[in-house]
Amino acid sequence: MNTSLECMPCFMKMALREARLACPDDEAKHYEILVTWGRMLGELDLSSPPPAIARHLTEMIREQTECGDLYYDDKQAANVRVMELLPSLKQLVEAERAKPKGDPIALSLELAIIGNYIDRGIDLDVDWEAELANVSESLPDDVLSEFKAKLLPGANILILGDNTGEIVLDMLLVEELQKKKCDVTYAVRSKPVINDCTYTDAEMVGMTKLCRVVESGVDTPGTVLNRCLPEFIDRMKDADLIISKGQGNFEALEGNWPEIFCAFKVKCRRVAKDSGLDLNSSAFYITQKDGESCR
Repeated sequence: MNTSLECMPCFMKMALREARLACPDDEAKHYEILVTWGRMLGELDLSSPPPAIARHLTEMIREQTECGDLYYDDKQAANVRVMELLPSLKQLVEAERAKPKGDPIALSLELAIIGNYIDRGIDLDVDWEAELANVSESLPDDVLSEFKAKLLPGANILILGDNTGEIVLDMLLVEELQKKKCDVTYAVRSKPVINDCTYTDAEMVGMTKLCRVVESGVDTPGTVLNRCLPEFIDRMKDADLIISKGQGNFEALEGNWPEIFCAFKVKCRRVAKDSGLDLNSSAFYITQKDGESCR
């Protein structure tokens, strides 16, 4: 998915938010960052996906302020909060399994998708904890059936992780896939960017004890293919099934890599328009090459 003019207001809001995080009391520096970023946006290649553009903002702010991980405290807090909720959510999945027609795979997917609301790359006013407590069936039956058909014993499954906090809910999905005797690998970013999860976060929440965790190589808030390590591209090619978590991964992969199951919350009007889904709805889509629409 390319970057459109509709993305520009969000990029400017992100620049101001990160400038304030990097140097809270320096309005002159905030202004300088915004002016610099506005000039850069006019020169960047908008045929690139939005996560590829966002990388340039992160690099520019680090160069101008010498800041570290701007979202470190936020990421820690998100992981801790969702870990507090995890035991009750596991009970919810077990209760679903005990039902005569229960579907713990679908429920774990629904919960993991709700976790995608924990995204600092976009302004959101959503009570994701309330939605977790009142989770409902929303995934398309045809895509869900096609997904389940691929969950064969020994299947090589690659999950492209997204945000902190969200990664804890992804553990519910990983456990269900492992119950199907699938071989699961979970991928994280190689550098801190927005509040996306890195290997350190995977260690903190226990994902590294649950399954194989690898770095994709990217320094972008999405799996931008030309930023991935060559060995990670090989891992994607070798996977029997790829699950892409989060809107940033969807933006980076839609039109560029077919047959990826994208699980995310629709959090902006541009994605809603292109996907045909309602804003704030849960998406479970299969990517296609350019010229074809998602399913």
